[in-house]
Amino acid sequence: MCGIVGYIGSKNVLPILLDGLKKLEYRGYDSAGVSFVSNNSLQTVKAAGKIVALEKKLKDFADEQSSLGIGHTRWATHGAPTENNAHPHVSADGKIAVVHNGIIENYASLKAKLQQNGVEFKSDTDTEVVAHLISHFYQGDLKSAVIQAIGKLEGAFGFGIICKDEPDVLIGARRGSPLVFGIGDNGEYYLASDVAAIVNHTHKIVYLDDNDIVVAHHGGYEILNLQSQTVQRDVQKIDFDEDAVAKCGFDHYMLKEIFEQPEALRNTMRGRLNIADGNAKLAGLEANIRELRDINRIIITACGTSYYAGMVGEYVIEDLAGVPVEVEYASEFRYRNPIIKPGTLVLAISQSGETADTLAAMKEAHQKGATVLGICNGIGSSIARNSDGGVYLHAGPEIGVASTKAFSGQVLVLTMIALLLGRQRRVSFEHGMEIANAITEIPELVEETLKLNSAIRTIAEKYKDAKNFLYLGRHYNYPVAMEGALKLKEISYIHAEGYPAAEMKHGPIALIDENMPVVVIAPKDALFDKIISNIREIKARGGKVIAVTTQDCSPLDEFADDLIRVPTTLPMLMPILTCVPLQLLAYHVATLRGNNVDQPRNLAKSVTVE
Repeated sequence: MCGIVGYIGSKNVLPILLDGLKKLEYRGYDSAGVSFVSNNSLQTVKAAGKIVALEKKLKDFADEQSSLGIGHTRWATHGAPTENNAHPHVSADGKIAVVHNGIIENYASLKAKLQQNGVEFKSDTDTEVVAHLISHFYQGDLKSAVIQAIGKLEGAFGFGIICKDEPDVLIGARRGSPLVFGIGDNGEYYLASDVAAIVNHTHKIVYLDDNDIVVAHHGGYEILNLQSQTVQRDVQKIDFDEDAVAKCGFDHYMLKEIFEQPEALRNTMRGRLNIADGNAKLAGLEANIRELRDINRIIITACGTSYYAGMVGEYVIEDLAGVPVEVEYASEFRYRNPIIKPGTLVLAISQSGETADTLAAMKEAHQKGATVLGICNGIGSSIARNSDGGVYLHAGPEIGVASTKAFSGQVLVLTMIALLLGRQRRVSFEHGMEIANAITEIPELVEETLKLNSAIRTIAEKYKDAKNFLYLGRHYNYPVAMEGALKLKEISYIHAEGYPAAEMKHGPIALIDENMPVVVIAPKDALFDKIISNIREIKARGGKVIAVTTQDCSPLDEFADDLIRVPTTLPMLMPILTCVPLQLLAYHVATLRGNNVDQPRNLAKSVTVE
């Protein structure tokens, strides 16, 4: 979850590192640091807190000229977020600096052996072990020392490594943690955890595979495996809009990404609907199309927001295709002994495509013989490369830690998959056309929903000081209640829980009083009368009701304290509309409480470690 950036070339390295770290701050913001080689010495500057603290310190080094360096922004795992624990970590002899994203699982035993050899440790991190271990093997050849050290490591890592005695060498290595290698002009090379950090400098990218070691110098680069053998990796030209990683006038990335949803959804569906056939056409699944006809069970595995999108997918796929679906937390799926028989399809969902638990769940599913399809936003990500097929969201970069446009995109992709499976089985041509036409209307309906922004901010002002929230929904909108509660928790730090509305009377109703706001997702659908009964129960106990309903619904006027009316669409598509007001409500409550919604405490984007 930490962010890594590195550079070797002809330009001054410090502005490049600092710019890259700012682009990566969503991956961690507990501390930051850089190391660079200047005048035959290794300089390291670190600061606790956000990158602005490091930036202030680097003003004292404005006159330094260096063309080789590495940087890091940290999300703390081993050790508190202090300056001592900040990366880069430097070997005891002051020669070698290392930045790291991941966890070294056998660091304790390695540390004990190094201490027996007289090495003194200055931090509480697992990463410092790596710097000392490389130094232990170093005999004038950094590449050889890195390969030997990596052979001793257990766990996940993305590394950036430099050495003052080899100012012409930048080394990167990965196993289980994302790392990309950028190829610039005139012998310039870059390392980064994410393309966003280096897109201002190059659009030529190599996505490194597990156990790849890239060695870059002014004359070129090579990619090796652990046996020191050269391996070939494709250079990809990425089509990346630099404005996509800028705020473009919005106060926060999160708000920008909420408002990007109409266009993101258009990109997600572009070229993927065949209206004339009432069907979806997903190129990433074409190689599996015959196999999909024979599946008799689907397991959806994901974490966090992606898990709730998967819950919506469960309802839609079962309704349209008649195939049993189970939704599993990837963190649980990977550690139990799941029953996977012939005919089982596993769908792995992740915004980044690098989520550690989801990757491990995919590996377990493959081990048991399942076909595994990926749904992710990260082009060239580990999930994309390790799946048997899949679908990209094409939603554009999502920088805000609280996922918004990825959720709506995931729900849309799952709906298109459900349509495809349904047309193979039991969905008629007419019904398929109805669904396909309704999908095409969704971006415009989301645009209409976003016009409620000011009204939702007014509602947020009423409830910003609440200590607890309850979110209720039924059928398709039960997962939306779960997702809405998660959004509020993530960025406002208010305790919130999501429940199926009918479960309220089985316990949660005990919490309801005049101080408990209850958000009820209540579109006018087949279950509307049922949810009206739940609202009556809330009001009878003094609860405050914020109702998210549809424009064609008036019966709620006499019950709800606050009404949010969204446009009407097919019930299966309502989650894409009803999630938007909940995103905006969470955003405004959090900002009114003075919170940084893009960098909520204790969280970071893309959970690449356990």
